[in-house]
Amino acid sequence: MILQALHEYYQRKSADPGAGLAPPGFELKEIPFIIVIDGEGRLVQIDDMREGQGKKRRAKIQLVPKSVKRSVDVRANLLCDTVEWVLGVSTRGKPERVRQQHEAFRDKLIEVFGSAPMDPGLKAVFAFLGRLGEHDFTASPAWNELREMSPFVTFRLAGDSHLVTQRPHVRQQIEGRGGPPADGVCLVTGLDDVIEVTHPSIKGVRDAQPFGANIVSFNLDAFSSFGKEQGLNAPVGKKAAMAYTTALNHLLGRDSRQRMQVGDATTVFWAEKSSGATVEQAFAAWFDPRQDDPDANVERIRALYEFKKGTPLTDDDDQRFYVLGLAPNKARIVIRFWQVATVREMGERIFRHFSDLEIARSPFDPQYPSLYRLLLGLAPPTRDADKLKGLQPRLPGDWMRAILAGSPYPHGLLQAALRRCRALRDVDYVRAALIKACLNRSSFRKEVKLAVSLDSDNTNTGYRLGRLFATFEKIQEEANPGINATIRDRYFGAASSNPLVVFPLLNRLKNHHLAKIANPGRVVNLERVIGAIMEGLDAARPFPPSLTLADQGRFAVGYYHQRQKFFEKIGGTQ
Repeated sequence: MILQALHEYYQRKSADPGAGLAPPGFELKEIPFIIVIDGEGRLVQIDDMREGQGKKRRAKIQLVPKSVKRSVDVRANLLCDTVEWVLGVSTRGKPERVRQQHEAFRDKLIEVFGSAPMDPGLKAVFAFLGRLGEHDFTASPAWNELREMSPFVTFRLAGDSHLVTQRPHVRQQIEGRGGPPADGVCLVTGLDDVIEVTHPSIKGVRDAQPFGANIVSFNLDAFSSFGKEQGLNAPVGKKAAMAYTTALNHLLGRDSRQRMQVGDATTVFWAEKSSGATVEQAFAAWFDPRQDDPDANVERIRALYEFKKGTPLTDDDDQRFYVLGLAPNKARIVIRFWQVATVREMGERIFRHFSDLEIARSPFDPQYPSLYRLLLGLAPPTRDADKLKGLQPRLPGDWMRAILAGSPYPHGLLQAALRRCRALRDVDYVRAALIKACLNRSSFRKEVKLAVSLDSDNTNTGYRLGRLFATFEKIQEEANPGINATIRDRYFGAASSNPLVVFPLLNRLKNHHLAKIANPGRVVNLERVIGAIMEGLDAARPFPPSLTLADQGRFAVGYYHQRQKFFEKIGGTQ
């Protein structure tokens, strides 16, 4: 299903000249330097195609013949390769090995175009290689960098605005290249084709091998059956293999707007039809506003609320929408999650995600926290560049799968949120929203849903005790203005897990603190709050010995709600 969906995406996008997807036999690649030659094969100059400053300099994307997959064998690319292969100049490799590589590069040209090509651009390239010793490369300012970097280079005929590889006759020959007769049925298309033994590499998955990795690969006997080797165990035709890998590499491209990072999962997404482009543009904004203008992203999220009222997201909300999460695993790529739903279903599930997260907040908190910010609220502090490194590796991906499937959130999410609350002795907006969403989605929930703001009718013991703890803390703060540490810093963890151990002590401390408040009216009001909370508790046993994990979550939300209510009463906004 994944390969078929990617194959369909390639067929749709490759038919659009402006889509930026390479036609069969080609790929889009950054080419830092171009060797410009005249019609006689003489060197004119070497063009540096990089833009930007310093380490951020990037080469221009060019359409070149698709690279071959190399390991230790000598297999040349067509018309575009590194300096060692194209010019036979040793930079890092051994001279004898470089000589073999350059010969293989020449042989590849003759194999594809013959020894006497008719195209003027190809004639010039053949002439250039024939008089290689006559060229003075050292006269070019770029030559030292060429020797040091050994980057990919290709050719352009002087006077042309496009590369030799893009000349109409050259493209025709490359796209129309014949191959061996079909030897199997492709599982992706159902058509006869030459079965691809080793699929092209996938690049762009974070922390995967820099030279690329594979989704489909077999390299050990344990993975094979019936004596078949490598890709023959899952027969995919060459055309389909080229199509799905080209589509996926396009989605994973550095400048792609259809990718985002979810923990260790590099995530790509696309719609079935071109009319789904609006959802493709909005999807990353719904989960990762760092990618775009924050104000525009808020408007995109608000569009979900209009969608819920009946405004469609696209011209055809019944078209399918695909989300694929990929994680590295040595030489392979792991499918972390794969979700397929209609645009309508996807919109409803994402709307539910934001609706579940909705909770009372200050004006300084984001109305729609991004997935990254939510995950950051769960991660322990680290000096590593990856701020989410301390999380369980699979947690972000499992959570994303639950959001897109509309299923209960993983139990590890609630545990991680409560762990951080106890470690920091605080319940902030992000963690309160997460805990509320986890509990309201829980498959074992038997009580009413937690409300957005303070719910005086909620009689759950954990929720009530959280409110009571917040009230005791408030009394302490008013009795000791400017206090540096409150009961929260010392007792929050124990109070939320073992109330019987802590609350009798806090109840006695409360009387001491009330006696220090000078305003009798304020004392009466605070006592009324305590009385209203205690009415919902078991009179004979108000403080249980322990609370379940779910009730510890309700404790945290009750504490947060009550604190927000106090801020509102003092004159703050909600």
